[in-house]
Amino acid sequence: MLLATLVVTTVLLGLGYSSGVLRSVGGTDGMWLHVAVALALVPLILWHLVARWTRPRKTDLSRRVFMRTGALGLASAGLYLTSASVVTVAGLPGTRRRFTGSYERGSFDPVAMPNTIWLDDTPPRVDPNLWRLTVVDRAGSYDVALTELRDRVTMRATLDCTSGWFAHQDWTGVPVLDLIRDVGHARSLLVHSVTGYWIRLPVHDLDTLLLATAVGGEPLSRGHGYPLRLVAPNRRGFWWVKWVDRIELQDTPWWWQPPFPVT
Repeated sequence: MLLATLVVTTVLLGLGYSSGVLRSVGGTDGMWLHVAVALALVPLILWHLVARWTRPRKTDLSRRVFMRTGALGLASAGLYLTSASVVTVAGLPGTRRRFTGSYERGSFDPVAMPNTIWLDDTPPRVDPNLWRLTVVDRAGSYDVALTELRDRVTMRATLDCTSGWFAHQDWTGVPVLDLIRDVGHARSLLVHSVTGYWIRLPVHDLDTLLLATAVGGEPLSRGHGYPLRLVAPNRRGFWWVKWVDRIELQDTPWWWQPPFPVT
């Protein structure tokens, strides 16, 4: 009974958020509630599989089973298309979502843009006089002070967070390629935060990456990554490392990392 209730709740919260009818509950984003209930399902599903385990049978791979599975898939796709059509025809807020499913929040207004933090990260207090960016490339390693990174170029890029929002902003800083003296045969760029968080990007992204010190014409706030954050156009928000203190070219392929960072 509990398992069924949570499944139905997960579906309803997802539909409510995607349509825009239920953006939040008690000040909590509907997206987070949807995810929380879905995660609560995981141990129950695992327990159900163990408690009601049945040995695989040859009939599990029969033509009838495949047809039923296909019919279920078609029904799910039909339900999705129907719900999307209802949202469009009714003019619900869900029609304004980006193709990723995110809603716009704080475009060209950094103060209104959410300070989303990945998992257990907390905004650190960084002393700008002591902080240094360590750059490691094929020519060796060197450090850069904050004063050497400010006001080089401005780039307009969209930050699209996996928590369900996006914002267009003008980011100002230094292109990563301006700091790399020799790429050599490196395969990836590791970007590291003072919190310990890190991401590895493919080396062919180098010409699109920016290390920002300001957004919207103002210095980054602590919550948005002061003193330095990565701007990675066309990548989701968890790639945009905040509080960057190190960039390093590596031979390791970029995909040699968790699909979603765990800390």
